[in-house]
Amino acid sequence: MLDRLASTLRGIGSRVIDRIWRLGFAARFFVYSLAYSGESFRRFHLVIKEIYFTGVLSLIIILVSALFVGMVLGLQGYNTLQKYGSSEAVGVLVALSLVRELGPVVTALLFAGRAGTAITAEIGLMKATEQLSAMEMMAVNPIARVVAPRFWAGVISMPFLAALFSMMGVFGGYLVAVPMIGIDDGAFWSQMQANVDFHEDIVNGVIKSCVFGVACTIIALFEGYDAPPTAEGVSRATTRTVVNSSLAVLGLDFVLTSFMIG
Repeated sequence: MLDRLASTLRGIGSRVIDRIWRLGFAARFFVYSLAYSGESFRRFHLVIKEIYFTGVLSLIIILVSALFVGMVLGLQGYNTLQKYGSSEAVGVLVALSLVRELGPVVTALLFAGRAGTAITAEIGLMKATEQLSAMEMMAVNPIARVVAPRFWAGVISMPFLAALFSMMGVFGGYLVAVPMIGIDDGAFWSQMQANVDFHEDIVNGVIKSCVFGVACTIIALFEGYDAPPTAEGVSRATTRTVVNSSLAVLGLDFVLTSFMIG
C-alpha cells in the first residue's frame, strides 16, 4: 500500500516538474522570439509571406463563420428584445456582442484551428526532417529565420481578421434584421452608431485581439519547435496547439474583460 502511494506521488511530482520545465522553456522561447525579431524585420519579405499564409488564407473561414454568427445573433437578439418592446435595438446587440467579445474570441479560436495547427505541423516536420539542425550547421539561427517571421505574422494578422469578422458579423445581423424581419433601416444603424463607443468597445476589442494573437501564435510555434521528431509527436503537438490555444484564449478573455470593466 505504501509502495503504491509512493509510486503515485512520484508520478504526480514528475508530471508537475515536467509542466514547470516546459513553462520555463516556453517563456525563454518567447523571449528569444522577441530578441531575434530585428533580424526578421530586416528581411520583411519573410513576414509578408507568413502574413499571407496565416492571415489571407484564413479569410474564407473567418468571413463565412462571421456571416452566420451575425445572422444567428440577429435572430436571437430580435426574439429576446421583442419581448421587452426593444426590437429596434437589435443592431446594438449584434454590434456590441461582436466588437467586445465574439469578434476577438471566435477569430482567435478559428485562427488556432486553421493557422495554428498548420504552423505547428510545419515546424514539427521541419524538426523531424532535421531542417532546423541543418540551419544551425550553416550558422543560420532557426529562431530568427523560422520562428520570428511567423510570430509577427500571427500578431499582425489577428487584429485585422477580428475586425473583418466583426464587420461581416454586423452585415449578417443586418441581413436578418432589416430585409428578413423588417426592422427599420435607419433605426438599426443609428442606434448602433449612438451606442457603440470607440474607446470602450472598439479599442478594447483590438487590444483583446492583439493579446490573443500573441498567445495563439507563440503556443503554435512552441508546440511545433518542442515536438518530438516523429509522426506521433507532431500529431500530438498539433492537438496540444488547439487545446492550449483555446484554453488560453478563454482564460485571457476573462482576465482582460475583468480589467476593462473594472
